Amino acid sequence: MHQVGIVGCGVIGSRLAEAFDQHERTAIRAVCDRVPEKAESMAATYDCQSVTEVEDLVGIDAVDIVYVGVPPKHHATVVRAALEAETHVICEKPIAENAAVGRELTDRARESDCTTAINFPFRYTPGFVEMRERIAAGEIGTPKRVTLRFRFPQWPREWQDVDWLTGREQGGPLREVGSHFVFGTQELFGDVADVTADVRYTAPETYEESIVGTFLAGGDLERADANGAGRTAAEGSGAVDLEESVHGTIDLLCDCAGSEENSITVEGTEGSLSLRAWRRLVADPGEEDERVITEEPGETTLSLVDEFVTDLEGGDGDLVSFAAATRVQAVVDAILGVEPP
Repeated sequence: MHQVGIVGCGVIGSRLAEAFDQHERTAIRAVCDRVPEKAESMAATYDCQSVTEVEDLVGIDAVDIVYVGVPPKHHATVVRAALEAETHVICEKPIAENAAVGRELTDRARESDCTTAINFPFRYTPGFVEMRERIAAGEIGTPKRVTLRFRFPQWPREWQDVDWLTGREQGGPLREVGSHFVFGTQELFGDVADVTADVRYTAPETYEESIVGTFLAGGDLERADANGAGRTAAEGSGAVDLEESVHGTIDLLCDCAGSEENSITVEGTEGSLSLRAWRRLVADPGEEDERVITEEPGETTLSLVDEFVTDLEGGDGDLVSFAAATRVQAVVDAILGVEPP
């Protein structure tokens, strides 16, 4: 039985805690939050120890998996502590507040003997998996365009009662939501490069209000990747083998009329597929024969835990690496114009 330490007892931490509790090979040993009441509440739910300092959690000998569910700028502190304690790590996305920190964590993970992973649910979401397999099988012909579209009438959303999501340093809709779809693009086509974007912000230190941008995805794997993460050709490739790069666009708008929207759409020479609202896969959207292929949510967090345990126990776990997550963050940095240190 693998003993788990949860760092961060908020909404997302609670979701992972449920998955660890459900899995037959994991049990929650301790939880940590700077707010004692949050830690104590989760500890009471799972009958485990509560602490308020990361050092105390990773110092518990029985803990061999640490889940990192704190805000992005604190990921590095927790990951470093966990790896130094020789515990395995599942970290929430994004890997860090910028790709420079992500590269450091990637190097630390590679130098360790620990299993590490990032929680990007699209790896296990039925609609996205179906989309990836259909495009790779040639069902829409040759991919010609990938479009990422987002609308947020309110940011942060009503249920996201945390101040850090409004700040430019680690918050904003592109990092919080858009990174999933950048990851999806890389899952499909491989490296993303040649990013151009016009970004407008709500205020000098707050989140982005509007993004209109373009990029190229896949194609020539010898092209220098944008993040310098030291990836191999295999790491930088996607499910779809392309002779030429696919043109991509990103269109994000906040504080607008209408309903919330998120989607990744791929148009090809023989059809198109669009994943909307996280899980709704639509074939040939906007056409007379438009049809919904699946709306199954799947059990993505439980799948992540299961794949992680499989890897720990000598199997070939299907995990999103720190390196892959750093490549995602590099694209986010490029869109936002974050300068490398």
